[in-house]
Amino acid sequence: MDVKIEQSWKGALAAEFDKPYFGRLVGFLRDEKASGQTIYPAGRNIFKAFELTPVQDVKVVILGQDPYHGPGQAMGLSFSVPDGVPAPPSLRNIFKEIEDDLGIRMSGRPNLESWARQGVLLLNSVLTVRSGQPASHSNIGWQEFTDAVIRYVSDNCEGVVFLLWGNFARSKRGLIDSSRHHVLVAAHPSPLARGAFFGCRHFSKTNQILVYENKTPINWQL
Repeated sequence: MDVKIEQSWKGALAAEFDKPYFGRLVGFLRDEKASGQTIYPAGRNIFKAFELTPVQDVKVVILGQDPYHGPGQAMGLSFSVPDGVPAPPSLRNIFKEIEDDLGIRMSGRPNLESWARQGVLLLNSVLTVRSGQPASHSNIGWQEFTDAVIRYVSDNCEGVVFLLWGNFARSKRGLIDSSRHHVLVAAHPSPLARGAFFGCRHFSKTNQILVYENKTPINWQL
């Protein structure tokens, strides 16, 4: 894989990289590429979430499922797409909730890198996908890896806010020590949830918690 991982995460996850499942995962991705499959995101962006949010900076975790599978969308950050790409429906609903919750105006800019640089780990549970085939890499080992990421944050950080949206994200709740961290759950922002996400107020609640933890709140405005 043509990837690099940020130094603090490289140290934190060194044991995972040495495990047999991770070797099989890398081999699978090489075989996919060799067979002519298009994989998203591009290799340089597979570990983008880690690059932009080093271990010591993690204040919030927003857990997604797997990358967008359309051309030009996936960028290695959960829910985010690059500038110039239309915001997908779930992201539009996230922006609507932020506007209603915080009383601010969002530009509609879909690139969430500024959140990541403030300490929001935008982590997908599965880090790659085959073009046009959602969940196509859900069983190749990525979940074992990202479960280890969640456990590492839980065991080695303090007062992190975990935002778990939808049933899949909530299934990871057992990996988090709720005596050390804050877990907020809500419906998924997808339109398929028929608006159940709205009114969760997770963005104002997150900032209230961060202030309580003597941490700088997130500027959610884009």
